[in-house]
Amino acid sequence: MSNAKVLPLLEADGQVTPCCPPLTERPFTAEEAETAARMFKALGDPVRLRLFSAVASHEGGEACVCDISDVGVSQPTVSHHLKKLKEAGLLTSERRGTWVYYRVEPSVLAAMGRLLTIAPAAA
Repeated sequence: MSNAKVLPLLEADGQVTPCCPPLTERPFTAEEAETAARMFKALGDPVRLRLFSAVASHEGGEACVCDISDVGVSQPTVSHHLKKLKEAGLLTSERRGTWVYYRVEPSVLAAMGRLLTIAPAAA
């Protein structure tokens, strides 16, 4: 049983609601810090970062595991890292026949970008 939780990222009106406020807005709550740490921890591994980048940059916005598994580790290790990225809420997947296709939701990238954005100083 996984204790992974889906990150709330996209509202019905299409506006991005990040998991956490920008770092410069206010201090994180304990829950926001947990959520952000889970995302960054998942991306803190070079193999996971390469896999995340391969999926995010793949033509059509999704990638078959067969197209992204050449990252210098065995296939079971690739599967382990993809699972960790999914548990962190960074990837979604869909099985089609014998292959699994992975996708990075645009809202995830937008939310991560907003988290790291420095708010402009008030005039």
